[in-house]
Amino acid sequence: MWCASCLASACAGCACNLCTSAAASVTRRSARLAYCGLFAASLILSFLLRQFAAPLLQHIPWINTFDDTPPEEWFQMNAVLRLSLGNFLFFAIFALTMIGVKDQNDRRDAWHHGGWIAKFAIWVVLVVLMFFVPNIVITVYEILSKFGSGLFLLVQVVMLLDFTNNWNDSWVEKDEQKWEIALLVVTVICYLATFAFSGVLFMWFNPSDHDCGLNVFFIVLTMILAFAFAIIALHPQVSMSALVLGMLTTVLSVVYSAVRAGSSTTFLSPPSSPRSGARNPLLGDSNVEEGKGNSEGSEPRPVSYSYTFFHLIFALASMYSAMLLTGWTSATSERSELMDVGWTTVWVRICTEWSTAALYIWTLVAPLLFPDRDFS
Repeated sequence: MWCASCLASACAGCACNLCTSAAASVTRRSARLAYCGLFAASLILSFLLRQFAAPLLQHIPWINTFDDTPPEEWFQMNAVLRLSLGNFLFFAIFALTMIGVKDQNDRRDAWHHGGWIAKFAIWVVLVVLMFFVPNIVITVYEILSKFGSGLFLLVQVVMLLDFTNNWNDSWVEKDEQKWEIALLVVTVICYLATFAFSGVLFMWFNPSDHDCGLNVFFIVLTMILAFAFAIIALHPQVSMSALVLGMLTTVLSVVYSAVRAGSSTTFLSPPSSPRSGARNPLLGDSNVEEGKGNSEGSEPRPVSYSYTFFHLIFALASMYSAMLLTGWTSATSERSELMDVGWTTVWVRICTEWSTAALYIWTLVAPLLFPDRDFS
């Protein structure tokens, strides 16, 4: 019996070690995917807290410190902000600890790719602790989140423009007729889709029995920007006498601007070009996720992307997700059962569209204004 017990224990130990090794190998090869999964789990938990945590928070004395209990929407917003703060601190701490990691032989590279049980425990502790901090901390974080969310949107715009520029250049540089035709076809399709979608927006957001002049202004301005993009991008001095140069960038930016003006926001940022993997924090090839080995004297192996920037994006995304789920902290004054609605959200959308247009136009005219500088 004793031998059987020892044998069973040994087998169980071997099985646990095997599972642990396999899990470590998988997570090291897909660290970015694991971080995305953790962030997605935090979003789901935020939504659940928004829906069901208000009655519990009303009975917590250091949260409900008011003589007159606020409406339920205030507690919903408070729960989302507290979880978001824990999420933000988790990724911000990792962003700070990963500053200066440029080689996979760095000890911190192994920590970035592994140690998931410890990471999950740290995340849980941070989230739980945020429900014990006073309301003034949450109020300050709420204010900071609005600025952080704006920065997050700006980063997404820059990534989008970088992606479209690289895509456009990769097709033009092939200097083959089939790629020029493909570029022209994509251009026409995107322009048709843009104006068709603008027509749908007119139907949805300009009903005959309502005065929706501001909605019409936003949609018409987007269409004007579409024509402006085309005229500027196809100007000989801008396009350097190449008819198709810049067309893909133009239409993708137009489609993005039109969609942003009338649709819900997504949490996923556009993927970057394979040629710019070092600037792409969220997506990439699986063969750059190894991160294994940090022995002394190993061959230098540069990291494939900035770990600090990667975690910083998730930290800002935590702020942004809180703003979406709380209606940019205006849920108490509008329909709280809906997410990401209200005039604050509208103006954030529009400002993002205008920022996209301004940055894109700048990429077109900057080489003309400053011919001595290298903008490649």
